[in-house]
Amino acid sequence: MSVIGDLRVSRETIQKLEHYADALRKWNPKINLVSKSTIDDLWRRHFVDSAQILELAPSDAKTWADLGAGGGFPGLVVAIIAAEIQPKLSMTLVESDHRKCTFLRSVLRETSIKANVISRRIEEIPPLQACVISARALAELPKLLSLSHGHSAKGGVMLFPKGENWRTEVSEAQSKWRFDHQVAKSKTNTKSVILRISGVCRA
Repeated sequence: MSVIGDLRVSRETIQKLEHYADALRKWNPKINLVSKSTIDDLWRRHFVDSAQILELAPSDAKTWADLGAGGGFPGLVVAIIAAEIQPKLSMTLVESDHRKCTFLRSVLRETSIKANVISRRIEEIPPLQACVISARALAELPKLLSLSHGHSAKGGVMLFPKGENWRTEVSEAQSKWRFDHQVAKSKTNTKSVILRISGVCRA
């Protein structure tokens, strides 16, 4: 067994993640999947950072939607790990950039991982009714709740990594929305947190 973050996974899963990392390094100069400054610390900054989000999700979740999936963080990392430890979980990756969707589909095909890639704007797609919704570096919290609310299943949770200004974002969101939230400290950045949000409704 191997470990990514605090999750124990098989060597085969680690190999799939390593293949993903190699593909990202190859594609990144062409379509800018992640910042160049993070490439040398790819595993911690992107892979471990994404894996910790799965740790906060309900273990019985059946559907997950990653909005603004970009280069696949956290959604594609979650899909690869969940294929082993939470195999009933169905992942949907929503990304409007067609080139990034081509990359996501390529990695899914090469790693034999199943996930649905939707190449459309979030506002244009029918309700996804997802048990879990994630989004990383997509928008500030008020906008995220507006984008996510219609795609969340009843009783669903939202998992949003946030930087050091997260308190301001929560305060601003509370002027327009009612919601419960828990704060988990990031394991990869001392100034960052992951917001676990539920019970969202308009104020």
